[in-house]
Amino acid sequence: MAKDKTAPIASNRQAHRLYHVEESLEAGLELKGCEVKSLRAGKCNLKEGYARFEKGELFLYNVHIAHYEQGNIYNEDPTRTRKLLLHKHQLKRFYGLLTQKGKTIIPLKIYFKKGIAKCEVAVAKSKKLYDHRREIKKRIAQKEVDAFGEAILGLAG
Repeated sequence: MAKDKTAPIASNRQAHRLYHVEESLEAGLELKGCEVKSLRAGKCNLKEGYARFEKGELFLYNVHIAHYEQGNIYNEDPTRTRKLLLHKHQLKRFYGLLTQKGKTIIPLKIYFKKGIAKCEVAVAKSKKLYDHRREIKKRIAQKEVDAFGEAILGLAG
């Protein structure tokens, strides 16, 4: 039996730092031409990406999938709009969450699952400046507690 490899091709590493991620789910990607080959080569960038509803469907914007080098005339625009494939009940749920103030849909990672390109998207709310500062203070306090604990263990042992 073949193993199910879901190692991410591209991930949005800034997402958890800039947003409060509330709910995420897996969506299929509608790709054209040589985009699949370019994804398999790992040439994708999610940093500026976001999703938006149009006519009851969810579309992915500003996700850069680079041109495939051997693709010549079959290459598509690298930042074109791509449709996300979801069930109707999932679309309704996300639309309901998105109507709340300050919410947006962002891509978290793109990966292959059983040979099919998938994108993990999440409903998120942007963090404020004071949220960033609060996280930094928590991180520093935790480092001090850990260092103090190690010092005590070092003296006892």
